[in-house]
Amino acid sequence: MSLPETALAGTGVTTGSTVHANLTAPGLVEHAIRRGEGRLSADGAFMAVTGVHTGRSVQDKFVVDDPEVHNEVWWGKINQPMAPEKFRGLAAKVRNWLGARPVLFTQDLYAGADPAHRIRVRLVTTNAWHALFARNMFIRPLRAELDGFVPDFTILHAPEYEANPAEDGCRSNTCIALSFAAKTILIAGTSYAGEIKKSIFTVMNWLLPARGVMPMHCSANVGRAGDTALFFGLSGTGKTTLSSDPERSLIGDDEHGWSPTGVFNFEGGCYAKVIRLDQDAEPQIWAASHRFGAVLENVVADELGNLDLDDASLTENTRSCYPLEFIPNTVAGGVAGKPRNVVMLTADAFGVLPPISKLTPAQAMYHFLSGYTARVAGTEKGLGKEPQATFSTCFGAPFLPRHPEVYGKMLAERIATDGADCWLVNTGWTGGAYGTGKRMSIHHTRALLRAALDGSLAKVEFVKDPFFGLMMPKSVPHIPAEVLNPRESWADKAAYDATAAKLVGLFEKNFESFAGAVSDEVKAAAIRAAA
Repeated sequence: MSLPETALAGTGVTTGSTVHANLTAPGLVEHAIRRGEGRLSADGAFMAVTGVHTGRSVQDKFVVDDPEVHNEVWWGKINQPMAPEKFRGLAAKVRNWLGARPVLFTQDLYAGADPAHRIRVRLVTTNAWHALFARNMFIRPLRAELDGFVPDFTILHAPEYEANPAEDGCRSNTCIALSFAAKTILIAGTSYAGEIKKSIFTVMNWLLPARGVMPMHCSANVGRAGDTALFFGLSGTGKTTLSSDPERSLIGDDEHGWSPTGVFNFEGGCYAKVIRLDQDAEPQIWAASHRFGAVLENVVADELGNLDLDDASLTENTRSCYPLEFIPNTVAGGVAGKPRNVVMLTADAFGVLPPISKLTPAQAMYHFLSGYTARVAGTEKGLGKEPQATFSTCFGAPFLPRHPEVYGKMLAERIATDGADCWLVNTGWTGGAYGTGKRMSIHHTRALLRAALDGSLAKVEFVKDPFFGLMMPKSVPHIPAEVLNPRESWADKAAYDATAAKLVGLFEKNFESFAGAVSDEVKAAAIRAAA
């Protein structure tokens, strides 16, 4: 327990109540159990249920339209403007509400493993389990570094507080509002812990480009030879799974910066999707999720706490949050050298993209700005039997406060300067579209990736795919030829041609949104229908 004036300094929250500052995992779990915030699994992980919100509330995210940032924010559905006076009013209400709670929990943490580019974050929350989530996700300062800790950004986390749309300038009772000028984030009306994580990712995406650092929604690992690899990809493409490779050391599973000197993790933990998690295919994530200190969101268990990771009755978006040290082979300090390989992941549910393709720098820029994957029934509510193409620019549109071109140009500059090889990897379907074909073998994907990362794949013969202009390896040891060429894996070749042509059209339509802001080389590399 800490003095409120010390633990809440710089937050604007005043209270005479109890404030627990910087408790470690045992203390936070003890409070969470005592307060009825959740229960323990049979293995000791803390299990929380987030209620109506089991994912991010995209439509309830706002950026304050302060004059000093107005011209640089990418305004639209992703960054909805909130008037400064509305934000000040809502912030005052949230601070008063927090100050009236009988107990508060605070955590002082870092975002950014590289000391030259890190920020100090202070979380104020009403729940011990949310404090544990933040402690797992972000970087924990040494105890000596907590003395005189002054936050650069503050998160005021009020999950049980309901905003008033008529008064507060928001859409519903839920509101996530970020003010770059006030350096404050308000999270109200949602218990989904991912809002804490992603709000700070948005902050880093705002701050770092001005410092010459490219922020990235990607995982990263490094081989025994010191070869760093980046893995871009949207949810469900295998970003966490493929970067957690027993043969390589994990830098981080989700958020990184690419500076002139190398790559660094923004976080101190992992936030893995665990629906239908397989112990044999993903042993590191499985083990990390079955131990004390992990936080499980919306995971189902029996009365004895035995987990059922196949149960999606609460949501398909079941999650496990654990500190990086739960993974046995991680990079100490979260910093590594310049990337030698850049991998872009897609889960193509249409089943027409090759399992791996080598990209030119112009193609890499094109696919980075496209950010393609496909959603299928069973991964999100409301989806029918047909796959739905999803394009999320820079593989992270919901977290980009600046225009996508800012990040795209930085990627082009980094690839040109550091000379990284670029690859497109399809972890989706083969032998047919979703419903007909089957999911790509993770063993094939890992084998192809390892060949790409160790340099051997670049030496094989490549052939051009006629639909997408992608260079596919003609043959790779221990990988069936029909797997390498997706058309050969389809029994009905005419159906493949029709499906591929359909996806080409979707790529072409999406390209219209950014065609005017790219170079002639990228335009030439764009996927388009034959004239």
